[in-house]
Amino acid sequence: MPPLLVGLSLGGYTSLAYAALYQEKLAGVVLSGCSTEIAGKPLRLYRRWSTRIADTFRPGGTWHVVADMLHAMHGYSALADLRRLLVPVWLVNGRRDPLRWGERRMVAAHPLARLHVVDRAGHDVNSHAPTAYTRILLDALAELTPAEVRSLAG
Repeated sequence: MPPLLVGLSLGGYTSLAYAALYQEKLAGVVLSGCSTEIAGKPLRLYRRWSTRIADTFRPGGTWHVVADMLHAMHGYSALADLRRLLVPVWLVNGRRDPLRWGERRMVAAHPLARLHVVDRAGHDVNSHAPTAYTRILLDALAELTPAEVRSLAG
C-alpha cells in the first residue's frame, strides 16, 4: 500500500504541494494546521513578522526556516493544489488554531476531504492532543487499508 502523507503547519502546505505533483505515489494526505489560503496581505504580514524574529534570534533560533518557507510560498495556492488531488484528504485542526479560518473552503475544494476539529488543541494539534490526533491517523489508515489486509492483521 502507498504511504499516507502527513504534514503539520508549513509542512502541511509542503505535503499538499508534493501530493499535487505525485499523488499516484500516495494513498492519502493528512493536513494539520494549514487549512487556510495564506496569500496576499496575511502572508506578507506573517512573512515580515517571521523575518524580524529570525533576524533577532539568529544564529540560535530556527525562525529563519519559517521565514524562508514563507518567502518560497509567494504565489502558492493551497486551494488550487487541493482541487487537483484525487486521493483522500483529512484536514485536522485544533479548535483554537488561528490557521483554521479557511477550513470550510478547503473541505469544499476537495470531494474526498474530511474535517476533524480537535477540542482543547491549538495550532500544534498533534502535541496538544496526541491521543485524539493519533486516533484520527489510525482511523485514516484503517479506512485506506483493504478489508482483506485488516482481517489478516486482526
